[in-house]
Amino acid sequence: MSQPDVVIGLDIGTTSTIAAAVCLPDQILAVASRPTTLSSPHAGWAEEDPAQWWDNAVAVLREVVAAVGAARIAGICVTGMLPAVVLLDAEGKVLRPSIQQSDGRCGVEVAELAAELDEAAFLRRTGNGINQQLVAAKLRWLRRHEPQVFGRIATVFGSYDYINFRLTGVRAVEQNWALEAGFTDLATGKIADDLVELAGIPRSAVPTRSVSHERMGIVTAEAAALTGLPVGLPVFGGAADHIVSALGAGIVASGDVLLKFGGAGDIVVATDHPVPDARLFLDYHLVPGLYAPNGCMASSGSALNWLGGLITPVASNEKPHQMLDALADEIAPGSDDLICLPYFLGEKTPIHDPLARGTFVGLGLNHSRGHLWRATLEAVAFGFRHHIDVLREMGHTPSRYVASDGGSRSRVWMQIVADVMGAPVTLLDNHHGSSVGAAFVAAMGTGLAADWQDVTKLSRLGETLQPSLAASITYDAAYKRYRELYVRLAPFFHGQTLPY
Repeated sequence: MSQPDVVIGLDIGTTSTIAAAVCLPDQILAVASRPTTLSSPHAGWAEEDPAQWWDNAVAVLREVVAAVGAARIAGICVTGMLPAVVLLDAEGKVLRPSIQQSDGRCGVEVAELAAELDEAAFLRRTGNGINQQLVAAKLRWLRRHEPQVFGRIATVFGSYDYINFRLTGVRAVEQNWALEAGFTDLATGKIADDLVELAGIPRSAVPTRSVSHERMGIVTAEAAALTGLPVGLPVFGGAADHIVSALGAGIVASGDVLLKFGGAGDIVVATDHPVPDARLFLDYHLVPGLYAPNGCMASSGSALNWLGGLITPVASNEKPHQMLDALADEIAPGSDDLICLPYFLGEKTPIHDPLARGTFVGLGLNHSRGHLWRATLEAVAFGFRHHIDVLREMGHTPSRYVASDGGSRSRVWMQIVADVMGAPVTLLDNHHGSSVGAAFVAAMGTGLAADWQDVTKLSRLGETLQPSLAASITYDAAYKRYRELYVRLAPFFHGQTLPY
């Protein structure tokens, strides 16, 4: 009987759940996906149902296991959005919908933490600033607004930690969840009791910290019966989706930049030393010894999904994204002076403003739905350019751009991105970057792979789009207006009275 030679990556994404079965060095044998529902019951809120993640995971795992055969599978690694907050009671039952990483409800609690703490010292210690990403802020919000839920919390962890729990019965938090949550002391690499205390929960509520490529458990008989995975299959620590996407895209050298067009918009660069900066997040790279400073725009694909549903006729049989892309392609760069701020869920990096809101400025009767669509595509591209400016100010040297995930399938959007950046953008041919990257983490854990650099054999880089000089000149001017627009509107978002 041949030895197991297949690894599985499972991505618990904001807009879909994807499983990929991989055979090294470069074969993607099977891919399966199911859509995920993002709920925003109030302005700035972003929630999902962990039960739907698990149902999706069961479905896609059964599909890929059937395609490759259970006997060939050597291990599995789960990735997902970071740092979603999942809460369990003492019996292991989910207490409420997850609070997503893009959720902006806890502005008051962020301000409280900023008033209590020395922000500069907190940044140096944890590698991350005081912002809405912090799990302590979200849990303080729950203590204030949902005390009946808060009082029953026995476990706090993330999206892929929850799926690992369902697969193995083991409660653990992956290292980057703990880091971005604000619970890790960067100098020691350990979860610190006093940092957890900021959330008002007992230390026991935050489980043991796991490392991505180290085994954290094995598939239980119950999980095996549901998913088709073999009983006893090694399950590895897990990985943040944006970091594993960077790995899957071959972002392993200084100057390499991943632009990730998922439900949120992520940007990741590899570096060999940490540079804490309150404007961005800091994570561990999956390659030991490297770090991954990164940013996350709260809404990218999720904003387009919302807008597409809003402006597409209900009876239309066409796919709204493709139809609207075609309309946008007929409009000149700059959208006839229509400017959008893509802060539909508030904004995370680099402005960290949960009170910011999505905005269209310059609307006239001459504008069509194609203008609205193109202006939103341009707005996300401007948001990525803002991050590049910050990375350069931090001393990084971004030089090679790779675009991944579902949004990168839009040729119109990716040309806009190249024009806004004024630089070539290479498209990732396989659009399952997170799940494929997670599979490679499992390969490193099982020993099927021995060198992190070998991930580039799975990257499958595709076409490189070159910027148009004329469009770039137009976008340079539009980008300045974009940056100025937030500065002017921030007082309005925050309810301040203007001096006139």
